Amino acid sequence: MSELSLLALIGVLSISCQWLAWRIKLPAILPLLICGLVLGPTLGLLNPDALFDDLLFPFVSLAVAVILFEGSLTLKFEEIRGHGRMVTNLVSVGMLVTFVVIAVLTHFIMGYGWEISALFGALVVVTGPTVIQPMIRSIRPINKLANILRWEGIIIDPLGALLAVLVYEFIIASQDVAFLHALQAFATTVAIGFALGWGAARMLGLALGRGWFPHYLQNVATLTIVLGVFALSNAIQHESGLLTVTVMGMVMANTRNLNMEEILEFKETLSVLLISALFIILAARLNFSEFDALGMPAVILIAIILFAVRPLAVWLSAIGTELRFKDKVLLSWIAPRGIVAAAVSALFALKMEESGWQEAAAIVPLVFVVIMTTVVLQSLTAKPLARMLGLLEPAAKGFLIFGANQMARAVGKALQESGVNVRLADTNWENIKLARMDNLPVYFGNPASEHASNNIDLTGLGRLLVMSPYKQLNPLVSMYYQDWFGSNKVHGLNGGEQDYRASHQLTESYRKTLNLFGESVTYSKLASLHFQGAKIKSTPITDSFSFADYQQKYGTRALPMFAIDETEKLHIFTTERELIPQPGWTVIAMISTESDESESEKPNAN
Repeated sequence: MSELSLLALIGVLSISCQWLAWRIKLPAILPLLICGLVLGPTLGLLNPDALFDDLLFPFVSLAVAVILFEGSLTLKFEEIRGHGRMVTNLVSVGMLVTFVVIAVLTHFIMGYGWEISALFGALVVVTGPTVIQPMIRSIRPINKLANILRWEGIIIDPLGALLAVLVYEFIIASQDVAFLHALQAFATTVAIGFALGWGAARMLGLALGRGWFPHYLQNVATLTIVLGVFALSNAIQHESGLLTVTVMGMVMANTRNLNMEEILEFKETLSVLLISALFIILAARLNFSEFDALGMPAVILIAIILFAVRPLAVWLSAIGTELRFKDKVLLSWIAPRGIVAAAVSALFALKMEESGWQEAAAIVPLVFVVIMTTVVLQSLTAKPLARMLGLLEPAAKGFLIFGANQMARAVGKALQESGVNVRLADTNWENIKLARMDNLPVYFGNPASEHASNNIDLTGLGRLLVMSPYKQLNPLVSMYYQDWFGSNKVHGLNGGEQDYRASHQLTESYRKTLNLFGESVTYSKLASLHFQGAKIKSTPITDSFSFADYQQKYGTRALPMFAIDETEKLHIFTTERELIPQPGWTVIAMISTESDESESEKPNAN
């Protein structure tokens, strides 16, 4: 197979693995690693060293630099303090305990030197959002534990990367020199990394904040500058580049009034592409004999990591918190390793082998075994464990509402007052601020973005209402959450999209979601009714006051929206099938004050 064909094959398989992971609701790292092992050591179709030759090391180095910069852009120090004592403890005390204990165990069980053992310990402290998020969605633990796991993954990703880089830098600085000289070299590397990273972040932040780059060049300019700073740092001080870009991302993430959302989305997209290709390439370099060489000591080490080290870190971190015994049991079991561990271990192994560290070759297969073991074992067993402990979230019956305008806020308040969980998402800060004043849970930003997939809290939410005037975003959000919730649990307003549908030839699956409240009910109509004084009211249906009586009383002044039956199940009035509320139900409708409100088609329900 030609070199061009192999590169194309890597690209196609990268996207295929990402798609498969989405379908089976598992972290993408697993199918990517399996694909690489099949292409490389199993079939012998892919030999990365022969394919890339001298470019393999630079490619891996630049890819890891981008991954670390993108990961560090998510670390906001205020979020460490803002998500509870348990999260703070896990990413500080828990991370250090995990690092030290695993390093000591690796030295005595595997027989590696202290340097390699410490590096392995630093590499496997990281979970990361790309592995923990799919697992949380599949398991659906109670809200409190889901938030702890999610924020631990988001925050420990850059902190763990920083720890691994610092350990690596110290090992390189201490090679063949006295301890004092090693400390001096390490201090120089850290000083240059922090100083150059901070300075580059400030300069780039100033350029972006003052609009020195046109909008269409901001993403490319940022990427180019990051890679340039990485190369410059390595030229000034050997192997300081990774530390520099990590610090650079952290400083930019914590710079006030610097909007990094679009750049972060671009970097996340680029990282997905790089990570997908990188994992296939790195896995293809492995040899099954390397796994065999690990032997029984590796099995013992991984078992202790799973059943002793993680529980120790969780129990120590939980001191002084209100977590129950069963909460700590579940947290102790969910800690899959991910992207940073795999990518950084491969890069460090390449560099250290070149520097004469022969033991470094064993790091990559050992890290990959930890990744595959934790992802597979915990994905298969965490949900049954959560069910046994009674820690599964109840069925997701709540609503994510896209739109936090006045009308959407009124609908959200009516649902919340009826005991239904809601969360409003909007890209307009003024709308979000007003929703917060109404005590409505919110998400500020595009709910279909990569940032939302890592940060929006969907616990207890399983349906989407699109009630925004944003004709460009409505289809994107609808189709995004069809994948997440299911196509029959996404509902949007119909008439307001007619012209837009015709001109943009939107998919049939999206058109089917435009069924909310009635055929002729548009966003404009609802907003107009609400502006004219229409109120959303709940009315019980009884034996003496049937739904027919309700219709007769209110006539066209009532626009039924929802109905709650005697089992507290909420039904939506849609155009798909007829709904006739029965005695014991409650109808939630928008009641107009205008007696001559135009007749609209009777809505049906699902």
